[in-house]
Amino acid sequence: MNRGNGGAIGVLVSPTSTAGSGFWSLSEQQQLIGASVWPQGRLPGAPTIGTATAGVRSASVTFTPPVDPGYPASLTYTATSSPGGFTGTGSSSPVTVTGLANGTAYTFTVTATNSSGTSPASAASNSTTTYSVPGAPTIGTATTTGSSTATVTYTAPGSNGGTAITSYTAVSSPGGITGALSQAGSGTITVSGLSSGTSYTFTVYATNAAGNSASSGASNQITTPQPAPTSVEYLVVAGGGGGGGGNGGGGGGAVGMLDSTVGVSAGTSYTVTVGAGAPTQYSDGSGSQFSSITTTGGGSGVGESGPGSGNYGGSGGGGGSGYNYPKGGGSGISGQGNNGGGGELGNPFRWGGGGGGAGAAGNSATSSLSSNGEAGGIGRTSSITGSSTYYAGGGGGGSYHEFQQYRSGGAGGAGGGGAGGTATFATGNGVNGSANTGGGGGGGGWSHNNASLGGALGGSGVVIIAYPNTFLPLASISGGLSYDQPSRSGYRVYRFTGGTGTISW
Repeated sequence: MNRGNGGAIGVLVSPTSTAGSGFWSLSEQQQLIGASVWPQGRLPGAPTIGTATAGVRSASVTFTPPVDPGYPASLTYTATSSPGGFTGTGSSSPVTVTGLANGTAYTFTVTATNSSGTSPASAASNSTTTYSVPGAPTIGTATTTGSSTATVTYTAPGSNGGTAITSYTAVSSPGGITGALSQAGSGTITVSGLSSGTSYTFTVYATNAAGNSASSGASNQITTPQPAPTSVEYLVVAGGGGGGGGNGGGGGGAVGMLDSTVGVSAGTSYTVTVGAGAPTQYSDGSGSQFSSITTTGGGSGVGESGPGSGNYGGSGGGGGSGYNYPKGGGSGISGQGNNGGGGELGNPFRWGGGGGGAGAAGNSATSSLSSNGEAGGIGRTSSITGSSTYYAGGGGGGSYHEFQQYRSGGAGGAGGGGAGGTATFATGNGVNGSANTGGGGGGGGWSHNNASLGGALGGSGVVIIAYPNTFLPLASISGGLSYDQPSRSGYRVYRFTGGTGTISW
């Protein structure tokens, strides 16, 4: 045994070694000379520090391996931060240290480790600061650019947090609706998807590799405009016809009703005309109009010998016939209403037929001593105002007194039709049709003293439009139109009750 340079111990050779090769095994050599003097290995020398480069909550540390790797020479390296003592390990340069705090300055040392232990630390690295989020941008001006869009200007922050800003985001209040712009500097962001007719303010934040900045201050308040509607619901009801005169005169018709939807556009004027009800017995109601949609006024009822427009009810359509006219009331108008009922043809049964309604024909008189005046046809319902309402009911037929039998006038049809007059000693005029439903007037009765009692007047028509309240209100209502605005959830409703004029958005 001998010791070479550096304290190495020579290998003992023995032909009787248990290794069978003529050499002592390591354990045998240790036992032979004593483990206390056998070296187990050698620590590596200190690495030479390189450069520390910061990242997001991390840093990369370069170094040069030690000149003396020690024994054994298989090494791992550990970089340690100051402050914090955060570490990273690796088998070669560089070593990455993670878990660091953003926006903090750090230095690093590196040690080498083999199975014999850990080397002394290298010298400290340069100081490097991890990336942080950017500073907050400075808010500029918010401007509406449409019913659902706005632009927001901003100025870039003074600090980008150590790494380039990649984008800016504008956020609305209310709603949290966002728009983004991918660039590093000041600019203008477009925000889409806003609600029309709503007030908003905006804030802006910046984003870099470390995350999002604090938000800017709030912008000025803007209100998005509402667009004009592109279509509206409508209900157009004409005025009802007047009832026929006494001696069993038929009720007036109320046939003119149309309801659906129609396209509209901003800047265009649309005509609105509300038809008047028949002003006298034996007269027709007037038609109503919205845009190109027109309805025909209800036809008058016809008395036994009065100056009605014809044997079959009035020229407007749907009037009931009176006594002694054939059982065929005035014709209804296709798509708008129904025929009037016919009157009774002979003595002693003198009952008038009912006026036609928008929903059903008027009833024709029957040959029975116990009969009364016939009911008018029912109207049709619409919920355009937010509640279900009948419109354009026909007037009831009048009654006749015979052999001291006093009969009742026919009921008015649902939707504003007036009841027919009842046979009495002195009175028994028909009932007027209801205003703004287009109800037909009731027919006149006949009194005990042979006086022919009066037919009733027709009810005035109505024009109603409705559309969601996310759209603009009407900008112009001209020509002396009278109107109100019934309450319907989520809608704007305009109910025109008289006059002629124009409307526009």
